[in-house]
Amino acid sequence: MAQTVASRPADPAAPLPAALLFDVDGTLAETERDGHRVAFNQAFHAAGLDWEWSESLYGELLSVTGGKERIRHYVARHRPEFTWPPDRDAFIAALHRDKNRRYAELLARGRIGLRPGVRRLFAEARAAGIPMLIVTTTSPANVDALLEHCIAPDAHGWFALIAAGDIVPAKKPAPDIYEYALQRCGLRAQDCVAFEDSPAGLQSARAAGVPTVVTVSHYSRGADFAGACLVVDHLGEPERSFTLLAGDAGGASQVDLALLRTLLARTR
Repeated sequence: MAQTVASRPADPAAPLPAALLFDVDGTLAETERDGHRVAFNQAFHAAGLDWEWSESLYGELLSVTGGKERIRHYVARHRPEFTWPPDRDAFIAALHRDKNRRYAELLARGRIGLRPGVRRLFAEARAAGIPMLIVTTTSPANVDALLEHCIAPDAHGWFALIAAGDIVPAKKPAPDIYEYALQRCGLRAQDCVAFEDSPAGLQSARAAGVPTVVTVSHYSRGADFAGACLVVDHLGEPERSFTLLAGDAGGASQVDLALLRTLLARTR
């Protein structure tokens, strides 16, 4: 249920975040249901497989982070009779590459757009000189495709670091990807704000010590987000206020730097 709180001004003495760390799938855009799921099914059919991931099944599979890991889990749980080719890893990798190519095509055709408030917050952070980082377990190719087609051709250069894919041993909910990004950029976890949409993402960020704002996505509505600084349905726009799901937004209607500064001050 949405919560209503009394309005309070941001603390002008509180420091701005040292950096903003963004997850990608579900956080920047609703990519899972209408992007990755569709591309997976297209890749399966092209490979002659009769696999079909429905919306509900894909929601279940999202409990496993990583596309290649998701394929393994699906076969083990739902297709135990499937006979793997001699080189299982190569087979899965080829399927995943084809899925990524098809996903990029969906983005290029404009099938997926940014979630409300994302472009606005990017612009505000860039104007204030606050570094932005991508921290995700999706592949670098998927990140590049989304940045190019949904944001701007030069959007890759907007980010101080793009930490993606298999660059760390353990994927979310392990903290590895956040710890890697923080170390690479010389940032203190408690000075930054992370943006996630899933329980696994929140667990990853919080295990690394990063205060986290959750914007629930299609597949994460109703999930447990205990430990988040704030839970909203989206980041909000001047003409489209977010719905507050948990936490204290101080009467704010959109997630902006003033609100993030206040949220950080509360964690001190």
